[in-house]
Amino acid sequence: MTHSERPAGHGPGQAAGEQPAPGRGARKVIVASLVGTSLEWYDFFLYATASAVVFNRLFFPTFNPLVGTLLAFSTAGIGFVARPLGGIIFGHFGDRVGRKQVLVVTLILMGGATFLIGLLPTYAAIGIWAPLLLGLLRFLQGIGLGGEWGGAVLMTLEHGDPQRRGLNASWPQVGVPVGNLLAAAVLGLLNGMLSEQDFLSWGWRVGFLLSGALVLVGLWIRLTIAESPLFAEVVDQGERSSMPLVEVIKRHPRGLLVSMGLRIGTDVAFYTFTSYILVYLTTNLRLNRGVGLTAVLVGSAIELALIPLFGALSDRVGRRPIYAAGVVAAAIWGFVFFPLLDTRSTPVIVLAAAVGLMTHAAMYGPQAAFVAELFSTKLRYSGAAAYQLAGVVSGAIAPIVSIALYRSFGTAYAVSGYVLAMLLITLVALACAPETAHADLRQDHPDTPMAPNPSPS
Repeated sequence: MTHSERPAGHGPGQAAGEQPAPGRGARKVIVASLVGTSLEWYDFFLYATASAVVFNRLFFPTFNPLVGTLLAFSTAGIGFVARPLGGIIFGHFGDRVGRKQVLVVTLILMGGATFLIGLLPTYAAIGIWAPLLLGLLRFLQGIGLGGEWGGAVLMTLEHGDPQRRGLNASWPQVGVPVGNLLAAAVLGLLNGMLSEQDFLSWGWRVGFLLSGALVLVGLWIRLTIAESPLFAEVVDQGERSSMPLVEVIKRHPRGLLVSMGLRIGTDVAFYTFTSYILVYLTTNLRLNRGVGLTAVLVGSAIELALIPLFGALSDRVGRRPIYAAGVVAAAIWGFVFFPLLDTRSTPVIVLAAAVGLMTHAAMYGPQAAFVAELFSTKLRYSGAAAYQLAGVVSGAIAPIVSIALYRSFGTAYAVSGYVLAMLLITLVALACAPETAHADLRQDHPDTPMAPNPSPS
């Protein structure tokens, strides 16, 4: 595509730089982004949940339960390693070809990999090839999700009312608890309906195979939306970068570092409250896996409602104050969380997970708009790749580090300290970040070399 060509997605009579009607057009984009990201996160979390309750036994059966769980989470971590690569690859094409076309490809890639996991033979059938193929498919999942997040956020951010960017961009974030909710609900339902033998024999596969049908629905919705109007303006003005990743490193160094820092603590807290809780309850407390799945299910349902609320609130009072409040609350709750789990009371465990995810919602609601607003339009998709890179040192290893810390120190307070340390990194990133809630996305302001940050509004 040359600089004079328009990206796909413009209907007849729609000028490339023309803003679509802020009502129905923007709502359609939001729905498409929400559905697409929900399906992708369903795929991603289904794997993470299965790692704690299924894969450790079916793909790593020659190890003791704790080591098997650790290895299962290691394959889950492969997805996080792949996400930055997906962000780089699809970020390049998203800034060159367009947001919409990339989002179609990522959805197909993610759904296809998940469907194939549902067909994968176990260790008992093909030996070492089973965990190796499992890791490969997880890698493809990560590639797809790495490209998905930036495009879905940018489509919602770059459509509609500029005064509601925090709210609009928070809807793809809602896809996280929706996906988590769906994954926990599907496995929880299958676990409750089937015997232990049937669940491990074939029941767990149903959730993965279901992804194939869900992806078709997501594609049908996503193919009907228009391209981002702000990206279309960049195309019409002939301003697309030939090497967006290289240019974003040169022009937005602070944005890259800040976006990485914003994610580190947020991710570690989230995976402690949603993934490690399953390991802690089943391995350390010897509780039925249904208790943890129920807690995550309820917490995700509550977070689903809170994310857009905090996104909208950040439009009013700024991204930084809302984000900082969530960081402080999560750091405190990290030390309350495990004593509540130790009560072995199901209602108390549900409360612990729910409040933990409430603190995460305060960070996650404004996060999408915050990260995207740090970069200029022509480099915004590639800029999101740095956000994905942070996942390698946060969410990818959080359950693994937590398991190792508990084994080394014999106390869950070691895990709480780990969560606190990672959240302090996020607080430093907030201190270095500019307030972006009212920034003009059409103005290209390259970063100054880490100049002192003005006081938050």
